[in-house]
Parts: sequence; structure tokens; C-alpha cells
Amino acid sequence: MASLPSLLCLCVAAAHLVGARDTTSTEEPTGTAWGLEGPSVQPDQPSLALEDWEEPSEWTSWFNVDHPGGDGDFESLAAIRFYYGPARVCPRPLALEARTTDWALPSAVGERVHVNPARGFWCLNREQPRGRRCSNYHVRFRCPLETAWGAWGPWGPCSGSCGPGRRLRRRRCPSPVGDACPGRTLEAQKCVRARCPECSPDSCECPGHTLLGSVVTRSGQPLPGARVSLRDQPGTIATSDAHGTFWVPGVCADSQASVRAHVDGFSAGMAPARANGSVSMVTIVLDKLQKPYLVKHPEPRVREAGQNVTFCCKASGTPVPKKYSWFHNGTLLDRRAHRYGAHLELWGLRPDQAGTYHCKAWSEAGAVRSGTARLTVLAPGQAACDPQPREHLIKLPDDCGQPGSGPTYLDVGLCPDTRCPSPAGSGPRCGDEGSRCCSVRRLQSREIPCSGYVLPVKVVAECGCQKCVPLRGLVRGRVVAADSGEPLRFARILLGREPIGFTAYQGDFTIEAPPSTERLVVTFVDPSGEFMDAVRVLPFDPRGAAVYHEVKAMRKKAPIVLDASQSNTIPLGEQHGEAPLGELVLPPGAFRTADGRRYAGPVEARVTFVDPRDLASATAAPTDLRFVDGDGELAPLRTYGMFSVDLRAPGSAEQLQAGPVAVRVASDQIRMAGHREALKLWSLNPESGLWEQESGFRQEGPSGARVRREERVFLVGNVEIRERRLFNLDVPERRRCFVKVRAYVNDKFSPSEQVEGVVVTLVNLEPAPGFSANPRAWGRFDSAVTGPNGACLPAFCDADRPDAYTALITATLGGEELEPAPSLPRPFPATVGVTQPYLDRLGYRRTDHDDPAFKRNGFRINLAKPRPGNAAEANGPVYPWRSLRECQEAPVSASHFRFSRVEADKYEYNVVPFREGAPASWTADLLAWWPNPQEFRACFLKVKIQGPQEYMVRAHNAGGSHPRTRGQLYGLRDARSVRDPQRPGASAACVEFKCSGMLFDQRQVDRTLVTILPQGSCRRVAVNGLLRDYLARHPPPVPADDPAAFAMLAPLDPLGHNYGVYTVTDQSPRLAKEIAIGRCFDGSSDGFSREMKADAGTAVTFQCREPVAGRPSLFQRLLESPATALGDIRREMGEVGRAQARASGPLRARRGPVPQ
Repeated sequence: MASLPSLLCLCVAAAHLVGARDTTSTEEPTGTAWGLEGPSVQPDQPSLALEDWEEPSEWTSWFNVDHPGGDGDFESLAAIRFYYGPARVCPRPLALEARTTDWALPSAVGERVHVNPARGFWCLNREQPRGRRCSNYHVRFRCPLETAWGAWGPWGPCSGSCGPGRRLRRRRCPSPVGDACPGRTLEAQKCVRARCPECSPDSCECPGHTLLGSVVTRSGQPLPGARVSLRDQPGTIATSDAHGTFWVPGVCADSQASVRAHVDGFSAGMAPARANGSVSMVTIVLDKLQKPYLVKHPEPRVREAGQNVTFCCKASGTPVPKKYSWFHNGTLLDRRAHRYGAHLELWGLRPDQAGTYHCKAWSEAGAVRSGTARLTVLAPGQAACDPQPREHLIKLPDDCGQPGSGPTYLDVGLCPDTRCPSPAGSGPRCGDEGSRCCSVRRLQSREIPCSGYVLPVKVVAECGCQKCVPLRGLVRGRVVAADSGEPLRFARILLGREPIGFTAYQGDFTIEAPPSTERLVVTFVDPSGEFMDAVRVLPFDPRGAAVYHEVKAMRKKAPIVLDASQSNTIPLGEQHGEAPLGELVLPPGAFRTADGRRYAGPVEARVTFVDPRDLASATAAPTDLRFVDGDGELAPLRTYGMFSVDLRAPGSAEQLQAGPVAVRVASDQIRMAGHREALKLWSLNPESGLWEQESGFRQEGPSGARVRREERVFLVGNVEIRERRLFNLDVPERRRCFVKVRAYVNDKFSPSEQVEGVVVTLVNLEPAPGFSANPRAWGRFDSAVTGPNGACLPAFCDADRPDAYTALITATLGGEELEPAPSLPRPFPATVGVTQPYLDRLGYRRTDHDDPAFKRNGFRINLAKPRPGNAAEANGPVYPWRSLRECQEAPVSASHFRFSRVEADKYEYNVVPFREGAPASWTADLLAWWPNPQEFRACFLKVKIQGPQEYMVRAHNAGGSHPRTRGQLYGLRDARSVRDPQRPGASAACVEFKCSGMLFDQRQVDRTLVTILPQGSCRRVAVNGLLRDYLARHPPPVPADDPAAFAMLAPLDPLGHNYGVYTVTDQSPRLAKEIAIGRCFDGSSDGFSREMKADAGTAVTFQCREPVAGRPSLFQRLLESPATALGDIRREMGEVGRAQARASGPLRARRGPVPQ
């Protein structure tokens, strides 16, 4: 039986769809009879072009959440936001367009439909002409572009007649829609008038009056020891007692005095006292101090001299930081000269103002430093974009080069991924609307002679400043149980504190990183309560390439029942064969309800410990183990274990609080010098993903005059278990470095064939055997995403002992594990990418070095810090902590570690070049493989091969029905078939083809002409019956007179595994293809496999034969004996024909003859 939370989530989704079917509401206008609502649109006309709309706006991508059946077809806006994510459609769409999956307007197919931009689209079968049912529709929405604020007006007068006050200034939003501009209309600033007259005791005291008050937390927990004062009077007037209450005589009743309270570890709070006769009452609520953290970082800008620029910074925390400082090239800028706050505005830029800028935000809880943003100031006449394209080599097909000369490469050119200044500079706003980028201005067509054909190609002829392709930092992935791999279905997803959606049935999720985000902190909450909240800092690519993550959630420990009136001890860490690392001690009477009342009943406690002595637990550990140090910079922690605490009354969903609770850590588990003194207890802030210190540890004294030798000595710390439930035993570590890693297309490691969007993970392992340090399996972990210049991963390192710290490094791409360079029989510098003698000092070992049966998915190294003055170690791959920029900008010739994709037996060629890891490289061309840079649709065909070996299969993709592309090549795809381990003599290939659909101009569809050609002596013997019927029902048919090939006009509908076709749509081309390949291997529409199942979900089957060993080639036999050779050919073709008849016999019996 399904759990109640799961059923509730299903009911929510069903409610969205039911809401779309309710057509009786008349609160909002709807359009009928055709599929577009908007200005000046006729039923039989295509959608308006971008330039035809009066209000600046753009179309979203196409959505399809429902298939026709039952009552009709329904594309509810609520359902679209539920399944695709709320950020995919703007809050108030301007218009809606609907088309069938054959790209026809509703009026063209004679169907009556309903459209409403605020609700969605619906088509009812009962409203259609007799005998007709609703087609399958997909829809898109027209969304307004974000409108920019006007300039701030002057400051108004200071409020009040004396003392402190505030002044206001306003700005105007030019849009007629009131809330089109994000942010506030008003901005306030503190100000001070002349000092107010002092208050004398005679006029301020009221002997017959009493002030009664209490100080509590946000959850109602009383706070003893709070220092209470009046806002307008210095000094403490009272201190709260053990119940959080205080009593002050002589406070005037008619003053409505504002009363302040302060407790260490909490932000100061204030509340007005309300008079009731001779008594005034006040309750002051205090929030726990929360270290500030950045939610908006300054972004890079390019400007011309004389233009203006605005940098923006925003921090959060408790209290919210109000003080900001700005730095230029590390030097503090004068606050009075620049009059800055969270925004820094620079007017009339000069060349000397170029460089790096960063901000620092302050509050009483601490400070935090932002990332740096580079400002480029161009001199008058200086070009921001070099019109001459840079070199970019692509590999040509093998039959396009000289025989025996190896692969042939062609320079197709690329434009540098740089920003251009906007035409009029920037006003006082944070965004950079109308931003331009250096991109392709002109393409040039060429023809490459190949073996028996001519290969068309378009190369970059000129670069120029064009409107930027909108970039979205996307994260896709799946949440699964760490112990069983089962998906976490319908888990709630929180971005900081804000809920943004749910995981799907298979645990899948898609998240778009907000602009100017550097740390994407996401929490996955299991609806069943069986798993710990999975708080993750997910690396993403801000350049727009999507990244795939598999998130593993840790199952909570089985509950134990505690007696609240007794002292209870819970062990921390129960690793097999190991003593517990420590214990949690809950004294009698330590439990309270959320409102602060004592709880004396039984308690169900689930204390789950993430034990670093278990290497497998690293994948389920939360966040990235970082904190904000005293300088406001992010610094790493080394963990000795983490634990979550879940306390509830039996049968209750409400969490209990507890405290003070003692945390005791066995000192014999901490052996590294200095770590016992530096060990701290931390709690996780789920909003920022950062750890904040709760307490230190002290060594527990001996219990008597004599201590037994076997008695363990503990370090003791204390913690209050309130809102936060995840704690950490960590040591800040100062010996830090960065490790440089790159990923490549194949093991040739060509500099021009690097792969972006690869998630590289580094786990700090326990020291080498014999080194007297921590008995840990791992101490911390970090992940980074490769960009055009690789990735730099933080790690602990040591200059004196190379083996003091070791690391395991792995890399994945969309679920695919990449393979590092080999280390057997010994690591070669040219292969590994690291020069000698540094390579020997690092001790590089691939995971299969000691046992060839092990997976080759990672490598281990000693983290030997480069020694100063040693030239052999000054060029990577390990860089000092303060040399991050040198690591990030290191040339490809510098030392680095290497990974390569295992799937090297495939080839991709596009007539219009496009780098899938850089969406900004997309070019608007009718022959572009991907027609929409905002959404990518990947299509694959599963081809089964009956033969003794693996074969290369090619997909030739050309224009099929569009008048301007018919017969022109889009691209080639080659894929080698993979053997089925359960089917000897059978293999299958998942071959990509160009999906049919609208071309980039969104005016007319093209059904791609796809030709599948196995490269060998092969004959087609079977075609999927459903696919064949579909193609017959969607003319025109493609002649099938070549028995060695299969050709079709690709379907417009996203068919599934029953047809042998696998279609996935995503905002990342690479992820779309990886998911489709996983489904194709599995032979299902929702599964994923890396093991080929050749008999499941195939589209077409070929039979391939190998030539008899020692037999002359066909050309030689024709020369020597033409008659015998022709007889052999006729006999072989007859055998193939009989095999075809056997394969298609059952189909003929049901449907009659079918042409092959």
C-alpha cells in the first residue's frame, strides 16, 4: 500500500490536471476555435515573430504533459509548472500558442479548442465534429522580458524633528504592468537630525507602573539570561530569569516604550510595550545568530570608456547584513566618495578603473566576502570582439582523409566566449539587459572531397557582437537511497528555504540556478520521513551547459525509545569491528516541546551517524564541508563524523527539542597533532549550506584518583537541539591546495577535444599505512564541473610528507563514468599529463593498478604540496591555495590529470559546427542540428545486428520535407554496436538521428530524411511493425529498395520504445542524449542501463556476415572468375531473402505482404 505522503503528492498532480478540465469557470477570458491568444493573430496564421510584438517578450519552449485520451487533451499551466518546474513559465504569460505534434494549427485540422494564458489549453472530445477526437497538442507561452528600473530619484528629507530617523528615495518602472520590475520602488536610508533633549528621571519614571515581559526564540523557547534595556536609555534594566521572564518597576505606561533584549548567540530584538492599567506587557522574540552568506555576487562587465556600470551584491543571514564594503583590485574603496551600499555605481568609466571588484557584507554575526567580478574598460575605438575567428578543429569522417594517414581535422573556427559592451552602457540596475556577446556573424560554405561523395561544411568566416544567447545554469539528476538505490519519489525540493517542486516518480529532478548564484544549495525532503534530509551544494556550469548529479540519501537509523526522566546515552558510529567514535548523552528532563514546555513521556530517537571510517558514506554526506572564517572567506573543514537527530513523541509528527545535550568524542580516535585542540562542534545551516560553530570541546577529567588503563578518555562539547538537526565534528584545516583535472573525448587527449560539464569529485582519503595520523577512510570531499579549461578541485595537502594526505578522484558525465589514464606497467608522463619527477612524488595509481579486475573509474594520488623554488613542481597539477587563479588559467600544456570518455567508438559530424558544452556557440542556421538553443530534443534509433562481431552503424541525416533544406545534409552519426551479454551473436547500436520538427525560424517543420547504414556486409531482415505502420500512416513513404539500408522520414511525434525510437527533451543537449542512450540500452521509455539488451525495443534488424578467412575480396574474384563471383552473390542474396521471409512471416499472416 502506498504511503499517505506519496498518495497526497499524486493527488496534487491529479488536481492540477483536473483543474485544467474544469471548463465551467468564467472568471477569466478564454480563447476558442484556434490555438493562439494574443494581439492581432488570425486563426490560420503562424505565431508572431519576436519583432512583431509591441511589448518586449519572448516565447518559451514547447510543453506536452498530456496525451489525448478519455475526455480529450489537456495542457494545464499548473501541470506544466508541476512537471517542468515553476521557473519554466513566467508568472503572467501574455499569450499561448498550441499546435498538434504534427505542427498544425487547430483550425487547420478543424478542431475546437480552448486557450487561456493564465490556465492553459484544453480540447474536449465531445465538442469535436462527429467522428473526430482531439489531436495530441503541445503548447508554448509568450512571456514578457524583464523590465529594467529607471534611475533612483533624489533622497527625501530626514524623518522626525530630532535624533535618528530615515529618508526615502524612489524609482520608477517604465512598464505599464505594476510589478513587471523585480525589486522595491522605495529605498530607505538611516539619517540623523540634531540631538534630542535629554530625558530627566523626573519626567521618564512612573513609580506606580510595572513592565512585565518575556524573551523567547522564534519557536517559543524561553531564553534565560537575556539583557533587557529601553531603546532610548543606556544600560541594562533587567535580566530574564530561568523561564525567560523579567519584571521592571517604574516604566511609564503611556510611553509605549520600545524594549530591547540581547542574548549571546542571538540577534538583538526589540518590541513595543503595551499598557494595560498599571502594567505594561511585552514579548521579545530573538532569532539565533546566523553567519551572513551571499545570495547575489557581482558579475563581470564589459564597458567602453565613459560609460557607466553597476555592480550588485546581496547578503542574507540573521540579522540581515546592512553594511557593505567594496574593493577594487583588493583595495577598499572610499564609502563617502562612491556613496555605495549593496550596489556600487561607477559613472564615466576610466581605463584605470578596470580590474577586479568584490564586496564584503557585515553583521553582528560576522562578515562574508563575495566572489570577484572583472570589469573590462575598452579604450575608444578598441574592438571588443576580434572579427577573425580562433582555431577550432573538428574531426572529419575516416573516409575523408588520406588512407593510412590517421584522422583528418578541419579548422571550422570559433568566436571567443567574451562579452561586448551594450550600446548605451548601463544605468543604475543590477541586470545587464540587452547584453551582447562575441558570436558568429557570418558562416561560409565549403565542400570536402571524401571517398565517393562530397561532404558539405559551414565554417566561421567572421565574428561580431550579437545579442547573447540566454544562458541557464541547469542541474539535472536523480535522488536515490544510498543503501538500496531505490528512487526517492515525490521528495520535496527546497532552494534555500523556498519550495520549488518535487522529484518525479523515478526520483528525477531539474533545477535552474538563479542568476549570479555561485553556490546552489538544494534540500531534498523525503515525504515518508525514512531518510535524512539530503542537503547538497550542487556544482553547476554558469555558462549554460547542464550538469547531471546523482544524489544519495541516507536512511535514518531505526528508532529507539528513551525515557525522558532518565539519562540516555546513544553511541555515535557503530562501524563493524570498530569502537564507537563517541556518544550523545541526554540528561534527565532534557526534552521540550516546540513551544518550550517540558516533555516527560517516552521519546522515539533516531540518531543517524555518517561515519567517515566507511568510504561508501562519503557519497551520502551533506553539503561541501565549508564554513565562513573570520576574514569572511569560505574555508574547508575536515570531518570526524556527522550525525542527525530526530526526536519525536511516539505516533507524533512534531519534533521535540532537547538541551543541553553532551557530545562526547573518544580522544583516541583523533591522532593528528593539534586536532584534539582544534576540534569543534558545528551545525548545518540548510539555507546557506554552510556549517556554523556551536561549541568547542574540553577534555573530560578522570572520574577518580586512579584511571584504568583501558578506560577511554573523552572530549566533551554541548549543544542545544532546536531547529537545526544536523551536526558535525570537524577541524578547520590550513594545509590546502588545488588539483587540476581535465576531461577529453577519447584517450588520445587532444587539446581541441576537451569535454565540458563533467562532474569531477575528489575525496580526501586516510593517510598511507604507517603514517601516524587520523584513522579515517575519508576526511572531506569536493566536486567541480569542467569548463573550457578543465576544473580545479580543493584538497588538503602537505609539503613535508607527500603521503600525509591522499585522494581518490573520479569523474562522471550524465551517469557515465569516465576513465583516467592508465598506470600499468608504470605511469607514463605523456599519458598521465604530469611531468617527472613530480609524477613519482604524487604516486599516481589508477584503481585497477593492483587488481586488473577492478573498475577503471578513478585514480589515487599523494597530495604532495609543490615545494617553493622547485621548478619541476611549479607548473601543476597541484597548486598552492592562494594560486587558484593560476590553476584556473593554466594552459593545456601545463601538468594536469586526465579523464577520457569510454564510449570512443562513435562519431558525430554537424554541417553547422556547435559545441554542446557551450550553448553560446549556437548559430542560427537552417542546417543547424539543434534548431532551438533554449531546448534540445535528442532522438535515437535502436538497431539490432545479428552477426559474429560488433559493427559500426551510420545515420545519414538530410532535409526531407522543408523546401529550403530538402536533400541538404544536417550531419552524420556513427555508433558501434554493443554486444548483448545474454545473447551470443547479437549486438545493438543506439544511433542518434536529427529529430523532425520546426527549424530555427519556427516557420515550418522539416521531417528529416534518415538513412541507417551498417558498415559491413549486412542486409536488412526486419523492421519494427509499429514503426512501419506509423510511417505508412504518415506519408510520404521513403523507397525501401536498398536491402543494405533502412530509410525513413523521421516521425514528428515523440515515439517510445515500442517503436524502437527514444526521444528526450532537455535544456542541455548532452544530458538529453545521455538519458536517451540509457533508455535505448535498456529498451524502455523510463529505465536506464549501461548493459545492452539487444532484443528489447529495437526498430530495425540487420544480419551481417564476415568474409570467409582467406577468401579473396569481391573485386579480386570478379577479375579472376566473373561467372563464379556473380553466382556466389545470387546465392547469398537468396539466403538473405529467405531469412527476411522467416522474420516477417507472422506479420504477413496478420497484415498481408509488407515491402522490404
